[in-house]
Amino acid sequence: MATAASAARVTLFEDIFEVTALNPEGKKFDRVNRLSATGTTFECDLLLDINCQIYSLLEGEKMTLVLASTLNLDGSPDDHTSYNPSQMARNEPTLADNYEYVMHGRVFDVSYKKDGVVVIAISFGGLLCRLTGDQRHLSSVLPDMRLYILIKKD
Repeated sequence: MATAASAARVTLFEDIFEVTALNPEGKKFDRVNRLSATGTTFECDLLLDINCQIYSLLEGEKMTLVLASTLNLDGSPDDHTSYNPSQMARNEPTLADNYEYVMHGRVFDVSYKKDGVVVIAISFGGLLCRLTGDQRHLSSVLPDMRLYILIKKD
């Protein structure tokens, strides 16, 4: 079982977001929805592409979103090269077991703005994420970092 200390090593960021708009600039791809959402605790703004054929969120729904450095519950690093949800060894529990939608990606840009605001851009194999918020809450997410995004509806 994971301890609080190991969970802290795994989790880079966590908040509950409320979806404020679905495809705010119009639907661009049949299989992708772009969500605009606002964090309820840290008031971060989120723009996130999800594969709507396998997971859907609607305007007004709330979701827990976690950015994690590894799926290993003990906090041990993984190699980030062999993540394939359909072929994952199921002999040990992982952080992904507690979530409904998981993607693996890489931080491709971190921009520091005025007043301590940071904008983090992450690519999940072409599905994009932009997280904007106070630098204090997002300081664990670094440029070129490989990470996981985990989502479940609240």
